[in-house]
Amino acid sequence: MNLEFKKKYLIGIFLAIVILIVDFYLYFFSERKRLFVPVLIVALTVGWIQFWIDFLKENKRQKEVEEKFLEFIRSLVGVVKSGVSIPRGILNVADEDYGALTVHVRKLANQIEWGIPIHKALVTFANDTENTVIKRSVAIMIEADESGGDIEDILESVSSSVVNVKKMKEQRRSSVYSQVLQGYIVFFVFIGIMLLLQLWLFPKLTGALDISSNSGEVDLSTVGGFGSFFGRSEEKINIDLIFFSLVLIQGFFTGIMIGKFSEGSIKKGLIHSVVMMTLAALIITTFKGGI
Repeated sequence: MNLEFKKKYLIGIFLAIVILIVDFYLYFFSERKRLFVPVLIVALTVGWIQFWIDFLKENKRQKEVEEKFLEFIRSLVGVVKSGVSIPRGILNVADEDYGALTVHVRKLANQIEWGIPIHKALVTFANDTENTVIKRSVAIMIEADESGGDIEDILESVSSSVVNVKKMKEQRRSSVYSQVLQGYIVFFVFIGIMLLLQLWLFPKLTGALDISSNSGEVDLSTVGGFGSFFGRSEEKINIDLIFFSLVLIQGFFTGIMIGKFSEGSIKKGLIHSVVMMTLAALIITTFKGGI
């Protein structure tokens, strides 16, 4: 599944640049500095969101292609059982509506009419759909046909295989839905805890920790044992930056885990990772006015 750069993406990139210019202008030439980082995140999101929207649309189209391929195979099985050859059967069923698969089926029928060998036309058909299930099914059909198998049994086996694959995907998706939901809930609870620590608990501990309200740095020499551990009394760490990094790391790996469990794909998990990391950064920087 390949996505090509489209001219419409330039609109989002242009809007992102405009937002960035306004954001930097307000930061350097006005007193409105608190929302600089949140607006920066919004600008970056506007710039790349169209790519992800098209990616999600392509995923949806691929699911429809798989469903319509099953209808196509079943129609073809019914025609072939009446004694018609596969090429003639494809021509007979090509005029039906198969949704997102229609254009590929009609191209297959046109290739057969032009005299292109059926096996070559089927390979082209499978490659055009860019669908793993269809490519695997077509490869099985060609291999079985070349070995002299019964074409009716082959088509019925392919149909059953597609149905089983579809059922397995749906069962896995439904079985892990609650886990996906829990993953998001736990992640947002984690964000809430981090904000609670930074905005409420740490200010309460100013008597025990030398925490700068502006920089979010902690003087390790004031925490029992840490000064001698690091060997320098002036050693400081930026708690805010550490917590922000922890939230982003949590969001990245939680998204990967959710995508792998729900879709069986790390690539799909990256979508969840980007969404989680973006929302986390936006929430934290909005509440705190920065990292």
